[in-house]
Amino acid sequence: MTELTAFDKEMLNLLQGHLPVCSRPFARLAEELGTEEDVVLSRLQVLKEEGYLRRIGTFFDSNKLGYHGTLVALRVEPDKLSEVAGVINGYPGATHNYEREGRYNLWFTLLTPDEKQEKNIISEVTSLPGVEDVLNLKAHKKYKINVQFKLQ
Repeated sequence: MTELTAFDKEMLNLLQGHLPVCSRPFARLAEELGTEEDVVLSRLQVLKEEGYLRRIGTFFDSNKLGYHGTLVALRVEPDKLSEVAGVINGYPGATHNYEREGRYNLWFTLLTPDEKQEKNIISEVTSLPGVEDVLNLKAHKKYKINVQFKLQ
């Protein structure tokens, strides 16, 4: 893994909270960095390949867009974890899932436009082979932590 350059750090600092919303955001980012769009894109590709980046994307206020979220905890037979996680990944509203230690060993977040769709998805997931129990942990208050790493 190569070491981050001063350019990389400046670019990553900007990407964490200032990616322009326009038809060519990386061209605009390149202007801010005093370089060309292809330089930004190629460097981002290298940083992704080397594991510095997982994804570049936006965060939306799901409530303002009419979506409601919940955290779902599942108790799944260990030999069925991958299969169940794969099915969950197929739902457009499942933002991510992860394995955890303990009685409830597979957790996922779900965003849906209405209660009916949420209930249908959770019902489908509950009926999957290997799923032994489910907890639907609805949020009563939203806390959003905006973590940004200032690279020097």
